[in-house]
Amino acid sequence: MKLVVMLAAALAATSAFANSPAAAPASKGDPKAAESIVNQVCAACHAVDGNSAAAANPKLAGLNAEYLYKQLNDFKSGARKNAVMSGMVAALTPQDMKNLAAYYSAQQPKPGTSKDQTLALLGQKVYRGGVLGAGVPACASCHGPQGKGIPSQFPRLAGQHSDYIYAQLNAFRVEARANDGAKMMRNIAAKMTDADMKAVASYIQGLR
Repeated sequence: MKLVVMLAAALAATSAFANSPAAAPASKGDPKAAESIVNQVCAACHAVDGNSAAAANPKLAGLNAEYLYKQLNDFKSGARKNAVMSGMVAALTPQDMKNLAAYYSAQQPKPGTSKDQTLALLGQKVYRGGVLGAGVPACASCHGPQGKGIPSQFPRLAGQHSDYIYAQLNAFRVEARANDGAKMMRNIAAKMTDADMKAVASYIQGLR
């Protein structure tokens, strides 16, 4: 950890960014059993393979099963607010959510490309070294140098849509999103400028 501070919980996401450990393990999910729900409910926004083409909708492919399961639970309980997702998960059982988490975690994430290389280079500094003097830690300290995350703790960020990452960081900053356990992401985002957020989001989109 480069700035002696922990970064967790986003954009996630995506997260964008990390959240506290999952509410319950998703290891017993059955990917095959999730296919009908994926095709009927999830694919319209996130695609069958979890590689959403819409910048506002997060890519789910390759995200930790534990993280996915926690987010679904949080949408269902209201711990994470989203009018669309709260409706989507309303009828899901705990086993449905475990199955979906297992399904999308097993999908192969497609790499992204940063649209603004100058902005991405600025974001690389934030991702790898944090923001000196502002108390913002390196994103890599929790999400890994290549953005692959740490299973059951911090989600994968690599290749995630920059618009989604930025939206989640901003949601944490204004506390519109508050399902980050011990306020890790809210505390971090509160110290970031709008420029910091846009830069690191741009870098994350091309990270691989």
